[in-house]
Amino acid sequence: MRFPENSRPRAEVLAQLKGLKSGDADWKKGRVPLYVFKATTEAAEVGQEAFNEYFTENALGGKRAFSSLKRMEDEVAAMALDLFHAPEGAVGNMTTGGSESILMAVKAARDFARKQRCDKAHRGNLVLPASAHPAFNKAALLMDLEVRRVPVTKEFLADPAAMAAACDRDTIMIVGSAPCFPYGAIDPIRALGAVAGSKNLWLHVDACVGGYVAPFVRDEGYPIPDFDFAVPEVSSLSADLHKFGFAPKPASTVFYRDAEKRAGQTFSIDEWPNGRFVTETLTGTRAGGAVAAAWALMQTLGRSGYRKIARELMTMRDAYIDGISAIPGFRVFGKPHLTLLGFGAADLDMGRVAEGMAKRGWVPGMLKDPPGLHLMMSLLHADARSDYLRDLAASAAEVRTSTGKAKIEAVY
Repeated sequence: MRFPENSRPRAEVLAQLKGLKSGDADWKKGRVPLYVFKATTEAAEVGQEAFNEYFTENALGGKRAFSSLKRMEDEVAAMALDLFHAPEGAVGNMTTGGSESILMAVKAARDFARKQRCDKAHRGNLVLPASAHPAFNKAALLMDLEVRRVPVTKEFLADPAAMAAACDRDTIMIVGSAPCFPYGAIDPIRALGAVAGSKNLWLHVDACVGGYVAPFVRDEGYPIPDFDFAVPEVSSLSADLHKFGFAPKPASTVFYRDAEKRAGQTFSIDEWPNGRFVTETLTGTRAGGAVAAAWALMQTLGRSGYRKIARELMTMRDAYIDGISAIPGFRVFGKPHLTLLGFGAADLDMGRVAEGMAKRGWVPGMLKDPPGLHLMMSLLHADARSDYLRDLAASAAEVRTSTGKAKIEAVY
């Protein structure tokens, strides 16, 4: 591809653009197990309209040019802090995604530890359950921190005792997930809080997946353990609006128990010709539309709207679990709290089952340990359930009656 010499008709280019999608996976029919999320058609329309209203504005200019964006971002953070049982003085802001939210929390924890130790060069380490998101490794790689991943329990949960044993005087953060991505289970945050309290450590809760749905699932009567600032030892929390907050991408949030803990997140420089430059995010430019859409969805849905969606999600989730468990040999790993499932059959080559699903038009979510398949479901997957279960059973039966070795690799 070379840079085009001449212009082309708009209609021709847009037609080609639409044509390029013809080879993509059919996410609208629930055949993609991650990446895309949907609540209701109305919610999607609200998010798109609000995003387009601020299509051009830059959230970087919220303090100087676009005061409406600054107000909406502040109000999104305030509404979320209310949702997450934050104490007086807690602070937070929007970012462009879960990886950025996690990176900013790790940086804040590192700088907080350096200040407490009066050592600007302290390296430090992070202690995580093996199920924690790779974004922590990415953050550690960027900041030259050590990562210690600790095996999970037989129930696929973080092991507080093992994590405590992995900590030493250089540990700057321990992590729990709400829920973890591989198994959909919320780690025992209160027990991790006890570890953090006894060792005077920073506890970060990665609620990027579940933050904006778990509170409403609990409201519907499902057993959701405490995972947010209701646990006194939680120092920071990340939660993605563009997952189960159902906002358009890119939109996430990160929060801190107090402003002192967030101080290390702030970037400030006054060493260039234009004067002081300050951001609370790694990125500079941010889509104003993402801020406006998140705000509009919170206002449109409210607690009652999110509760209704949560009820429908969990009804769908339970039906998937029943259907998967009815296929000979299959079991769901652990006890998932939300709509993320890991599952498999010990007597089958699950890589070959995944190949069978791919052959039948699905994008197979996969697990490496234990070998299995993976689903992160929104309401896109409700109508796809019978087809998915039918094809899963057919793929499993096919593997049982044939030989060979899987060529597919478990990739997120």
